[in-house]
Amino acid sequence: MKARGAGPHALVGAYVMDAIAEAERASFERHLLTCEQCREDVRGLREATARLAEAEAVPPRPELREQTLQAAARMRQQPPLVVSQNRQLRAGRRWRRGSQWLQRSAGVGARPWLARVALGAAAVLAITATVFGLHLSSMQGRLTAAEERDAAIATVVGAHDATMRTAKVTTGGMATVVMSHRARALVFIARGLTRLPAAQAYELWLMSPAGDTPAGMLPPARRGMSGPMVVNRFRPGEQLAMTVEPAAGARQPTSAPVVLVALGP
Repeated sequence: MKARGAGPHALVGAYVMDAIAEAERASFERHLLTCEQCREDVRGLREATARLAEAEAVPPRPELREQTLQAAARMRQQPPLVVSQNRQLRAGRRWRRGSQWLQRSAGVGARPWLARVALGAAAVLAITATVFGLHLSSMQGRLTAAEERDAAIATVVGAHDATMRTAKVTTGGMATVVMSHRARALVFIARGLTRLPAAQAYELWLMSPAGDTPAGMLPPARRGMSGPMVVNRFRPGEQLAMTVEPAAGARQPTSAPVVLVALGP
């Protein structure tokens, strides 16, 4: 897959792995209508993930189809309420224009009571605009981090040497690892993990005879899925482990691994 800059192109990996929010999915699918390169990338990555999953495929139980249809009939689907960034920016401009008008209203010749009300409202608007600006800056930072993660996922899944391994979590759930030794990176996803108390969290580790290295805290589960999480700079012979640790994390494992995946070739 060709490397490109930030933007909708960086969502290809997350889209193929079904790790994308519904609002982003709708926007990306509109982008696919006009971007031939992204369509090719999606096709290529889907073929790669299908080949990786073939070895781990499990025939479904005969009764699963009927159970799924019954559940779908009972479930009411509602679209998410999404406020676009453009709409937020337009609202910010309206706030600034209102603030300027109120400041003019509080000038020379204005009635005393109107001046006090206008100045108070202008102060509130100024504070709101400041908070709004900080929110946009924070949101942009989160978007950039998400785009970098999605690009890393696409690199691993689309690598020629990518391999997939699955393992049961001893406390409940299933873990999936897609790794590329050439990229020295892997993608970790877990489904159905046991919910932990607020004071605890799942932590990933790279384990080897030379020692154990923290690989990051697993983000909270969403709709039963935890991750995807990218782990970089692993080496052949290491193992990827997950343990239950304090919510702030630990420098060394304090409990036995609940899942262990060999990262050999």
